[in-house]
Amino acid sequence: MVVRRKAKPLLYTIIISFIGMMLLAFGIVCIYLASPVDRKDDTTIEVEISNGTGVKRIAKILKEKELIKSEFYFSVYVKLYGNKTLKASTYKFTKQMSLKKIVKSLEKGSTYDPDAITLTFKEGERITSYIKQISNNTTFSEDEIKNIINNKEYLASLIEEYWFLTEEILNPAIYYPLEGYLAPDTYFFKKDVEIKTIIKTLLDKMESNLEEYRTLFNNQNIHNILTMASIVELEGTNTENRKEIVGVFNNRLNLKMNLGSDVTTYYALQLPMTKDLTSAQFQTNNPYNTRSTQMMGKMPIGPICNPSKSSIEASISPSNNNYIYFVADKNGKIYFTKTLKEHEQKINEIKEKGDWIW
Repeated sequence: MVVRRKAKPLLYTIIISFIGMMLLAFGIVCIYLASPVDRKDDTTIEVEISNGTGVKRIAKILKEKELIKSEFYFSVYVKLYGNKTLKASTYKFTKQMSLKKIVKSLEKGSTYDPDAITLTFKEGERITSYIKQISNNTTFSEDEIKNIINNKEYLASLIEEYWFLTEEILNPAIYYPLEGYLAPDTYFFKKDVEIKTIIKTLLDKMESNLEEYRTLFNNQNIHNILTMASIVELEGTNTENRKEIVGVFNNRLNLKMNLGSDVTTYYALQLPMTKDLTSAQFQTNNPYNTRSTQMMGKMPIGPICNPSKSSIEASISPSNNNYIYFVADKNGKIYFTKTLKEHEQKINEIKEKGDWIW
């Protein structure tokens, strides 16, 4: 007698396998539809979602902006995984963002304001760099900005308003009276902001930075402090080595030597620090140029950049040392020496190691 095997188990196996393959395929499709449209494209795309805009309409907007791969899947995803409340706002998205990240942003809402600008003023930059950035982000030309910040009546009003601004900034030999007094930081303004509002904001921040040292300025010239801070901002890399550098500069001033700081020469000539200078340029007679033999025992006439709080602190509380010279290698390490012979030996050592900056 022949016993035939039942076909049902085989049929069940086929059905289960088919369902498994369908689920796997569905999973792959879902992963694909939820993935970024273009992982390499970081271009910012502005998306405005108005009040009362439904999920389907939002899906259509995002698809038109090429930020999602499927309107249908977006709606399904929001229904299954989202909180179903997408907030009206103006958003900044990129094609690098996944569907999950886009939905999370829509649920959270955006603080992005299309009528606002962000200005980041970096430590150690000259006021001319600040002027350029303001001009690039507002409707004002560089010349208009310069005319405002160099206006004598305006400067006089600022001197009356801010305790740390003195008549010294009005010296006609100073290139930019507010150089060194504008606090580096990131600021947020409306696009139609006035120049004086920007300047006031930066001066307010500087006032806040200086307030804790206010009593110390009774015995120290604040203009010289900020001038020194602007030099060591470019010469040093941190608060500690800047304190040592200020100590060196103070020693040189006491010995009636010139400071010999190359960065002051660049500022005197209004040249970028990437450009090589000649011996004649280093000897240019200029109240900013501390390489000049005419500047023996003298500070520059004013700041050469807008310094960090670290540099201001170093200038207020310098190290008390016996060094007269310092030199930095290409890695930013600074070596301090007491004599010209030691200084020259250190330079030769740095060159032999292949660490000379030039």
